Amino acid sequence: MTEVLLSLKRLTKAYPGVVANDAVSFDIGQGEVHALLGENGAGKSTLVKMIYGLVKPDSGEMRLRGEIFAPGEPRQARADGIAMVFQHFSLFDALNVAENIALGMENPPKLRDLASKIREVSETYGLPLDPFRTVGDLSAGERQRVEIIRCLLQDPKLLIMDEPTSVLTPQEVEILFQTLEKLRAEGTSILYISHKLEEIRTLCDHATILRLGKNVGECIPAETSASEMAELMVGSALTPPERGDRDFGAVALDISGLSVPAPSAFGTALRNVHLTVRKGEILGIGGVAGNGQDELLSVLSGETLTEADAVKLGKDPIGRMGPVARRALGVLAAPEERLGHAAAPDMSLTENAMLTGATREGLVKNGFLKWTAAKEFAQRIIKEFDVRTPGPENAARSLSGGNLQKFVIGREVLQRPEVLVVNQPTWGVDASAAAAIRQSLLDLAAGGAAVICISQDLDELMEISDSFAALNEGRLSAPRPAAGLTVEEIGLMMGGAHGMEVAHV
Repeated sequence: MTEVLLSLKRLTKAYPGVVANDAVSFDIGQGEVHALLGENGAGKSTLVKMIYGLVKPDSGEMRLRGEIFAPGEPRQARADGIAMVFQHFSLFDALNVAENIALGMENPPKLRDLASKIREVSETYGLPLDPFRTVGDLSAGERQRVEIIRCLLQDPKLLIMDEPTSVLTPQEVEILFQTLEKLRAEGTSILYISHKLEEIRTLCDHATILRLGKNVGECIPAETSASEMAELMVGSALTPPERGDRDFGAVALDISGLSVPAPSAFGTALRNVHLTVRKGEILGIGGVAGNGQDELLSVLSGETLTEADAVKLGKDPIGRMGPVARRALGVLAAPEERLGHAAAPDMSLTENAMLTGATREGLVKNGFLKWTAAKEFAQRIIKEFDVRTPGPENAARSLSGGNLQKFVIGREVLQRPEVLVVNQPTWGVDASAAAAIRQSLLDLAAGGAAVICISQDLDELMEISDSFAALNEGRLSAPRPAAGLTVEEIGLMMGGAHGMEVAHV
């Protein structure tokens, strides 16, 4: 039997209005890859924050190698051999790799010595990285390598990974898995959080499933199907999205020969982009993070203005119109960054519903805000998209990432857009909620709306898209029918091959 590294006994943590963890118990073995599964709001983030010293449990205990383990802060957890790679990177774009890693160390060595150590570790674990490259110039996959190497330099006994493959290409996922296999062989334990259940089945030895803050079961992923794990997570059978037959209508949105300079030193310029999407069509756009996705959404939403004729709604030029004017015409957008871009963190859900729904939901009359109507709109979003929150008066930042994502997508879908542009619609969302969001996009298209879905989840794009194109260094490939595309073909398109310079026809 594998020796236990970390044992959790009846860990409980409550916040006003919600019990995040309710007497959770399980063990993580030495050299084991242990999956932590659950819906959004199931308590996964709170649990790992307690292990990492960011949150103090109300009751229960943890034991590390048999000794009481109660870190008061992350520094203490790191000293005891616990390292964590967060879902959201915490890196400074203007600094180089070595400087970023030094910032996370208690007593960093001289930069030259640290650079040598970074090269040594990166080569040992198959994660090649130049310590003197500026982080702002790195791809998302390379940025993740920085975070992982920063952890590996601590010689961790337990590595916690939160949604580690959400921004990686299939090739980068393979490299990451090889690294994790090497760590496991060396005796490092890994606590792995992911909503990609096939990854869990491939990589993990055991899985613990949380539901509504409670441990509802464990399984051996290799012996359990993805659908069975999903059902354990949600407590009922998972319904996959259904796409009915639909006819495409007239051109809804057209971009021709669009070129836009990079918005910042670390942004991406858009180069000669051609894009056409018809009513009833879902155009999926894939690509590795940092290849122009945010910049393209900004142009489509009206946050970045262009020549009037560069963007057309039907035959009408809208390139000089801002977001409010475009929303009035039915061009809506849901950006990738949930907090700060898609939602104001410290505003309530009612206030956030007002921010984008004021025009299309009639929430303003004679210059006065109709707060009762805004609250009703927020409540409708919460109900129809199963947003787990005590109520619409709660602040956006109080929601788990996946629940806030459901709110953001629901807010836009329920406004009946003519054109909806979404970036990473199911990022960090559990299997059940992801299926529901994808179904809402399919239903929207079935109703005649044009949908542009920008995503790094290739399974998602293949599941819902009618056409597929790839972004690479600000260039968009010629769209191709999604049906029949292979992973290899998609990888080549994402890497810049297959007609990146060819105009859409």
